[in-house]
This record gives sequence, structure tokens and C-alpha cells, in this order.
Amino acid sequence: MKKRVTIQGVKGCFHDAAARAYFAGEDVDSVPCETFPSMFETLKTDASLIGIVAIENTIAGSLLQNHELLRLSGLTVVGEYKMRISHVLAALPGQTIDELTEVNSHPMALMQCEQFLSGHKNLKMVEKNDTAGSAQEIAEQKLFGHGAICGKYAAELYGLNVLVEGIETNKRNFTRFLIVADPVIESELVDRKHIDKASLVFTLPHTQGSLAKILTIFSFYDINLSKIQSIPIIGREWEYRFFIDLTFDDFTRYRQSIEAVRPLIRDFRILGEYTEFKANESK
Repeated sequence: MKKRVTIQGVKGCFHDAAARAYFAGEDVDSVPCETFPSMFETLKTDASLIGIVAIENTIAGSLLQNHELLRLSGLTVVGEYKMRISHVLAALPGQTIDELTEVNSHPMALMQCEQFLSGHKNLKMVEKNDTAGSAQEIAEQKLFGHGAICGKYAAELYGLNVLVEGIETNKRNFTRFLIVADPVIESELVDRKHIDKASLVFTLPHTQGSLAKILTIFSFYDINLSKIQSIPIIGREWEYRFFIDLTFDDFTRYRQSIEAVRPLIRDFRILGEYTEFKANESK
């Protein structure tokens, strides 16, 4: 059955590539959305849609807006995918680097390839809204003399020639994506027998040692805290909402730990229980 997956960006973007890698071997139909808020709005209109959303990057850090969009959406996390972000320089077939005068891409991608670009003074950097969108524009408008910094998948999708691969300065650039869906289709997407990770959100009373108590309980139950992200609560000065990721070997003990911390936390919600992504495994 075809998977219809909402993505932020045009077809060929890193969200699109990550969705196809996560659902490798399956028929994926990507549904482009211009922004993350519009993506979550689109997901509300059709419970059969699946979403993929970047949640953190090893260079840029956490995408705080997406944490809040997820919390407010009512959607459930059903999986995750971690992808190395590698950029290529691509142009229309037949073009060489020396013939290019301009390079187009998202500001973040241009910054991540600064070292490469500093060695090619003939390339004027022009900021665009999207990496894949830059490749699409060059291909559709036949922009000779223009190069795009994008993912290899985008270059191939739009028929551009890859001139140089791996032009990013930092080779340890990874983005973690969450796969989200309406709770009504959660059972179709989560293998309950292999759940070993959970994403939670809650608030704590503004008292001394409140967070330390929670962490001590998780430690007692042999639950590993793999990520913690605090976000200020608007209108409640010096109070924070905590988003945490837990990994575990024993689902029963994980659930016991949840029951143990419940009396100590407020506004609690399990955002999702799913299988942790392993780099040496493929979906």
C-alpha cells in the first residue's frame, strides 16, 4: 500500500530523501508543504497521512518550534530516522565548475559549505528558500551558469549533473527525523514487540530538586535518558516544559518508571513509543 508522507520542502529535499530511506522498499508518495506549521495543518486534514519532521541536528541543535508543533498536534511519534546530511554541487548537464558564476541554496547549506566555496571565488552565493528547490529552479528554467548546493537525490531527481560530492565542511552533520502519524493508524506503523524508545513531555513544579528526583527514578528502573530539551513556558516566568527521550531494554520496567514519576510531574504526555533507529539497520 502506498505511503503518503508529508514533507517540509519540495520533492527531492532532505525530508523527502529521509522518508524514502525510512520506508525503503515501499511505494512512497511525498506531499510537499512550504513550512512546518503548514505540514502539521495538512496532517490534520487526513488521518491516513504520515509525516516526517526534523527534530534535531548535530550542528544546528534542536528545532524548538517543531517540538512545540508536535506537542500541540496530537500526533504520535511512530519511528525515527537519522540521516547524514551531505551536499553536492550540481548544474545543468554539460556545465563545468569554471563556467558557473552563481551558486544557489538555502542559507544554512551555503554556510555548511563555506570552506569549499571559499576556494571558488567565481561563485556568487545567492540564498534561496530550499536546497532541492534551487535544483528544481535551475532545471526547469534552464539556468546556465547557475549551480545548486543540494542533496544528491535532488540533483538526480531534477536531472542535474553532480559536479562535486561531499562539499560540506563538517562531515559529521546528521539530522534526526521523527515519523509522526494520527493515533488511529499507529498500530499499522509500530511493531509493538520491538519498542525500545519513548518520547515524553511534561512540566515540573517550581521546587528545588524536582528534575533530579525524576532522573533518579528513571535511573533506578535502568532507563537511559538519551535526550532532554527544556523550553520556557510562555506566561509562566522561569518555568519550563521538558521534552525527553528514553531508551530501555525492558518495556515493563519502562512502564513502571512512568507510573513512578507520574505523581511528581504535570501536563504529562507520551508523544510516542517506538523502535530506536540503529545506524547499521535499514528499514
